[in-house]
Amino acid sequence: MYFAALLARTEDGWEASDTELDDVETLSDLADLAREASPEEDTVLVLIEQEDAWFGVVRVDGEDDPRIYVSDAAAAQRSAYGELLLTDELLGREPGADDGPDLDSLDLDGTEDGESESDEDDEEGTAADAVPHSPVGDSQILDDLGISEKELRSLDAEDALGTIAEALGASEVLETVR
Repeated sequence: MYFAALLARTEDGWEASDTELDDVETLSDLADLAREASPEEDTVLVLIEQEDAWFGVVRVDGEDDPRIYVSDAAAAQRSAYGELLLTDELLGREPGADDGPDLDSLDLDGTEDGESESDEDDEEGTAADAVPHSPVGDSQILDDLGISEKELRSLDAEDALGTIAEALGASEVLETVR
């Protein structure tokens, strides 16, 4: 079960709205959705959680690139919404590195005798590309809003969004959309 909400900072405080992410296919789509929530180009936070497995925060400030924090990359990778947030850049990968083998470089003449010399390299590459069971992204994403890096990293997925909203003074507005 997922929960996703937008928190938009306005002159009058935070405004919350629940959001459906079914039509969101890319991080750019998500950033556009966040920008629509704040016509004044104020800060918008997209809060996403999957039951007690992981949570994510996407921060959009006007036209700046979105900043992302995910509490457990490996858990998030197993969900459609998590995969949306786990960009190559966020995971420290070369863009497009997980696109599979280059078909032009494969020897497909049918004369293979079993394992090739490159099999060992492939195994090492897979280990290096493994997604960590730890937080990834910008852990200072909420520093200026009163939640330090240490506090953010210590949050448990079960109550993280409520704790974040409480620290922002937005717990009541978030509860209205839960």
